Amino acid sequence: MNILENLIASLDTQSPVYDIRQGIFHTAVVTRHCGLAATLPKDAMRQKPPLMRRPGTLLDLSALELARLAMSDRILEAAVGMAAINSLLDVDEEMCIELNAAELIIEKGAGKRVAIVGHFPFVPRVKEKAAQLWVIEKNPTADDLDEHAASEVIPRADVVAVTGTALTNHTLEGLLTLCRPDSFVVMLGDTVPITPLLFELGVDALSGTRVADTEAVLRCVSQGANFRQIKGIRKLTMIKR
Repeated sequence: MNILENLIASLDTQSPVYDIRQGIFHTAVVTRHCGLAATLPKDAMRQKPPLMRRPGTLLDLSALELARLAMSDRILEAAVGMAAINSLLDVDEEMCIELNAAELIIEKGAGKRVAIVGHFPFVPRVKEKAAQLWVIEKNPTADDLDEHAASEVIPRADVVAVTGTALTNHTLEGLLTLCRPDSFVVMLGDTVPITPLLFELGVDALSGTRVADTEAVLRCVSQGANFRQIKGIRKLTMIKR
């Protein structure tokens, strides 16, 4: 059973499906809660159509059927599936603190070798503090390394930060096998399911989001908001004890 199957098996999927929105940057699904995931438009547009097999009919699916879309090889469908998983997840907030992933990575990475999978806006801040920084990106720009460099640099890193979209594109398990047992591994982004199940894979911290204002989030997602523009969310971090 792979990680997505484990995640889905852990959920109470007995919930109505109330709404689904897929904006250019983010996807939202409303079941028990409102869940978010990154849409990954650049990756999706490289795929052969149809990019979404049942547009206009997704509200006819059950919560479980939506969650199982996370296993689709179509990026847009998988984004809906990840948002559905997050919408069904009951997060134990007593295990969480309100902490931005950037602050955690800077704290853990100061003076150390850091690998970040995914180019995030805080990369320059990490670069100022880290002894060495590698950024691995499917769509590389500037000094980023392409995804093929992962097998070379991740085993050398003391701190590894992995975008939650590695679940969407089904690369997470491969990336985690590259991490040294003594490295500190963070998963980050609104796609990340904040659940201790991921600690069993060797992840040390999960930095994700919880929706505090569903209507505000749906408006922002529908109107093309990037992550920094989404209103009505809380940033939570769960650290392995």
